[in-house]
Amino acid sequence: MPARTSRPFFAVLILVLAALSCNLPAGNSPAPATVVVSAPTADMTRVALEYQATQMSIQLTEAAKVAQQPTPIPPTQPPVVVNVTQIVPTAEPPTDTPPTEAQATPTQDISERMKNAKILVYEDTQGIGMWISDALNGMGLRYIHIGDAIGDFMSNLNSGINWDLIIVGAESKSKVQGEFWDVIGEKVSRNKTALIAEVWYLDQLGEGRIKTVTSGCGIRFQRDWPLAESIYWLVSDHPLFSDPNNAMPLIHYSRYWQWQAGDLIKLSPGSNATLLAGTFQKQKSDYGVMATCYDGRVIFQTFSNHDFRYDEIVSLWQNYITYVLKNRFAAVP
Repeated sequence: MPARTSRPFFAVLILVLAALSCNLPAGNSPAPATVVVSAPTADMTRVALEYQATQMSIQLTEAAKVAQQPTPIPPTQPPVVVNVTQIVPTAEPPTDTPPTEAQATPTQDISERMKNAKILVYEDTQGIGMWISDALNGMGLRYIHIGDAIGDFMSNLNSGINWDLIIVGAESKSKVQGEFWDVIGEKVSRNKTALIAEVWYLDQLGEGRIKTVTSGCGIRFQRDWPLAESIYWLVSDHPLFSDPNNAMPLIHYSRYWQWQAGDLIKLSPGSNATLLAGTFQKQKSDYGVMATCYDGRVIFQTFSNHDFRYDEIVSLWQNYITYVLKNRFAAVP
């Protein structure tokens, strides 16, 4: 029989045998058939139940242990991690000066204080030229000018105004004497007021009430000076001669006054005054015609302005004014 015919035959034969086996009686079936199916199922069920019971027992035991442990108390504040580089100090950073040390107050600009200075001027040269006023005007300063009105001068002195500078330009007359120097002397010593005095008549009243001021200054009358001569600086590097102008020695003169040109002065024993100008360049303590005292707040000039050149006198007086006001402001911040 060919191979292709035998294959269907065997297939049919297998199907017939299978059908016959299904129709056999139950008693003839092998006994273990039922056991093979049911026994494993029962064992697996029992094992699963036993496993579940074991897991539940373990969970109950763990829960009991946890229940017996004390409950932890949470902290009042959670811990904070601080980056040290980001800490901002609450205290003031250290400074160059101890905190207990008083800090210096900036000083007001001197030029501003000069512009606001209270200046009283007596000047009695209306007929021949107001050179002191010209010096003040050239500096742009404000001032009270009473000319030679002696009554107005005393009224302003006693007005209660705290003058920064009093100027006495008594060149043509000798009205400023007696009680005037009582008032001026008190303001210089008590109020630290600055003073510039052009007085040529110490020979007449040097032992009078002006002596209160000249004695405090440390100068005194030496002798009369009848006619103007060349004047030399005795302390050429003194700041008075360089601020704000380069003041030149008054070697050029044109005698306006033909008598009583001025006075020569000298230092008193133990004096703290400085003779700045005189008629002899090597004489440092006498034959003087210009002195400063009271810590640089006062200048005495014992020669007459109009015996010398206008431009040199105006320049010198601007230096006078600057010098005494600076020292006034140093004494009264």
